[in-house]
Amino acid sequence: MQRNRAFTLIELLVVIAIIAILAAILFPVFSQAKEAAKKTNSIAQMKQLSASVMMYAGDSDDYLVPATIYSADGNREIWTPKLFPYVKDRGIFRAYGTDAKYAEDWNTRNQQNVGYNGATAVDQTASGCVEGQGDTTGCEGFVNATNFARADEVTKVPLFAVTCWGPLADKYRGYVWSPYNGKASNDPADPRLGLPLISDRDLVKELKNLPPSQLKPIYCIYQKTGKDDGVTPMVFADGHVSTVSAKKVLSFGTGFYFRFR
Repeated sequence: MQRNRAFTLIELLVVIAIIAILAAILFPVFSQAKEAAKKTNSIAQMKQLSASVMMYAGDSDDYLVPATIYSADGNREIWTPKLFPYVKDRGIFRAYGTDAKYAEDWNTRNQQNVGYNGATAVDQTASGCVEGQGDTTGCEGFVNATNFARADEVTKVPLFAVTCWGPLADKYRGYVWSPYNGKASNDPADPRLGLPLISDRDLVKELKNLPPSQLKPIYCIYQKTGKDDGVTPMVFADGHVSTVSAKKVLSFGTGFYFRFR
């Protein structure tokens, strides 16, 4: 009578070891592929946002939609409702693969994580900045609106990027990022090359002792390592979209005009 031979304990252990080795090799590959897919989808979303900005400008005498309008009467308006009619999809206002939400108004400005360049903001209060002022740290808006004509070399002017989002009480302001809170320009003759706060870590959490006006960082959430290797898609003033790493920005390796005013 023929008997079926069972696996020995050693054979089972060898098979388990092989499976464990294969898993250790393949899981990081799958994770990287998943992150790359998220980044690709986020770029596609940003392209739709880019088109909406151009349409808005076409209907508004070439003026950029203001990131915020700080009215003298205390009223506060944010950019998202102004662009929504050109997009008609709330999902475009949150980075792909995240749990962020569309910011409907001033009270929900923290919950979004596609942010807009704060240099476009209009501040009609006594705190409004003026073109070319010396210290722009914490600047939240200018006394006058701006248009595309003021954004010289539009291929180098970032408008939209991924931002940090979270509770309003914890100083998150995800609907906007500030170009004025990072390193000053490494070229004294061209202050436009100054940097925003940018990292692949949550800088709002890390720098929570600063006032909100001095935060508003860019968050490079895709393919992040915690060492600023992560990237964010960016929409530029000429309409094109590309991915940018925090590390390259921090090394002044982009030549972008974050502070175009």
